[in-house]
Amino acid sequence: MTDTIIWISGASSGIGSALAATVPWSEARLIDISRRGAPDAEHVEADLSDPSSWPVVAESFRRELEGFSGERVVFVHAAGTIQPIGYAGEVDTDEYTRNVILNSAASQVLGHAFLAAAKDVEANRQLLMLTSGAAKSVYPGWSSYGAAKAAVDQWVRSVGAEQEERGGVRVAAVTPGTVDTGMQEQIRQTSERDFPKRQKFVDLHQRGELAGAENVAKGIWSLLDAGLENGAVVDLREVSAP
Repeated sequence: MTDTIIWISGASSGIGSALAATVPWSEARLIDISRRGAPDAEHVEADLSDPSSWPVVAESFRRELEGFSGERVVFVHAAGTIQPIGYAGEVDTDEYTRNVILNSAASQVLGHAFLAAAKDVEANRQLLMLTSGAAKSVYPGWSSYGAAKAAVDQWVRSVGAEQEERGGVRVAAVTPGTVDTGMQEQIRQTSERDFPKRQKFVDLHQRGELAGAENVAKGIWSLLDAGLENGAVVDLREVSAP
C-alpha cells in the first residue's frame, strides 16, 4: 500500500494540471477529480458544477481512506472557473449559477466530505484550497468569482479553527498570484465593457510578468511542509519565491 494518497480537483488543466505534474512524492497515488481526466493519474469523473456529482467524490474519499494506514493524505481543491466574466444582472444566468456552485458551494461541500472521511485516519492529513486576491479586491465583472473566493477564505479560517480544536486536519488556502494559464487567456480576450480592468492583465502578459504554472505548483507543494497555522490564508508570493 502506498504511503501517500493525493486528490487534486481540476487536475486536467491550469494550475491543477501543473500540480499533478509536480507531485513531490514519487510513490504517491494521484487521483484527479475532473470531467476529462489527467495524464498519469487515477480519475474520478465529476462535473463539480453539478451537485449530483459530489457524492461520487465523497465516496472516493471514504472508500480510499477506510482502513488507510499510510503516512500522508492530501486534498488540493484547484477546480474553478472565471466564466462568465461580466456584470451581475447582465451575464447568462445559467453560467452565473454554475460559477457560484463550482467556486463556492462545491468547495465547501467537498471540503466537508474530505474532513468527514479523514477524521479517523492516523496520518498527516492536509486540505489545501486555491483562492485569489479577488477575495479582497473589487473587480467589476468578477462578482461571483470574487465572492466565492472570499467564501473559501472564510470557510478555511473557520474550519481551520475547528480542526485545531477537534479533528486534526491541517486546512489552508493559498493565493497563487497571476499565473500563465488558460484563465489568463480568457481574461485578455474579454471586452473592457465586461471587465474594465482587462488592460492590467494584458500589460502583465506583455511585460512577461505572469508566473509560470510549474514554478507556482512547486511553490504550492512546498507550503505543505511550511508549518502554516491551521486556517491560514496566504499569498504564495509573500511566503515563497517560486
